[in-house]
Amino acid sequence: MRAILLLCLLQAAFGQYSWDRSASLTTPTSGVCLSDLTSCGCCLMRKKVERMESFFNISVEAMSMELKKSRTALNNIRESRSAFSVALNNAKQLTCYGPFPTKTVVIYKHVFINLGDGYSVETGVFTVPRSGVYSVALSAYSKAVSPFTTLAVCAELLVNGQVITGTRDMNTEDLEDSDTFVLAIQLKAGDKVAVNLPIGCSLCDDSTHYNTFTGFLLYATD
Repeated sequence: MRAILLLCLLQAAFGQYSWDRSASLTTPTSGVCLSDLTSCGCCLMRKKVERMESFFNISVEAMSMELKKSRTALNNIRESRSAFSVALNNAKQLTCYGPFPTKTVVIYKHVFINLGDGYSVETGVFTVPRSGVYSVALSAYSKAVSPFTTLAVCAELLVNGQVITGTRDMNTEDLEDSDTFVLAIQLKAGDKVAVNLPIGCSLCDDSTHYNTFTGFLLYATD
C-alpha cells in the first residue's frame, strides 16, 4: 500500500508540470490501470522521465550553441584589438631627426603601446591588421639651430605611399614650434601607414616626447 501511495503522490506531483503541453496528464482509464495501479504508475513515471530527459537534452544543446557563438564573438573582439602609440626617441638630450636631402619615412623608436604588433620599430610603418575605421593622430615639434635660421617643422601622413594629410611650418621668426592633427580614416587590412619627413624639415625630441604617432581601431568593417 505504501508503494502504491508513493507512486500516486509522484503522479500527482508530476501532473502539475508538463514539458509537452500536447501530452495528456490524466490518469489512464484502461483496464490495465484499473486492475494494476502499480504498473500504471511506473508507466507514467517512465514517460515523465523521458520527457524530462528530452527537455534537458534540447536545453543543453541550445546552451552549447550559444556558448559557441559567445566564444566566436569574443575571439573576434580579441583579434580586432589594434592600437599603437610611439614617440620619436627617448633621449636625455634633445636630438633632431633630419633634415634630409630626400623625403624620408620617420622611424619612431620609443614605444608606449603596440597592441597587435602592427607597428614596426625597424621601418616606422604601421601595417593595418584588420579593415575598419581608425583614429590616427600625429604631433610634430622642431627647434631652430640658431636665431634667424629657418625653422622647418613638418610631417606628412602616408597611406600606401600616398600623402593623406600633413602639417608644415617653415619660417625664420620662431626658434621652436609644434603642430598636431587627428583624423578618422577608413583603412583596409594590409594597408601601410607611416609618417613622411619632407625635404629640408626636421623633428626634434627627447624624453619629454614632443613627437608622437598614434593610431587605433575604432570599429571593424569586415
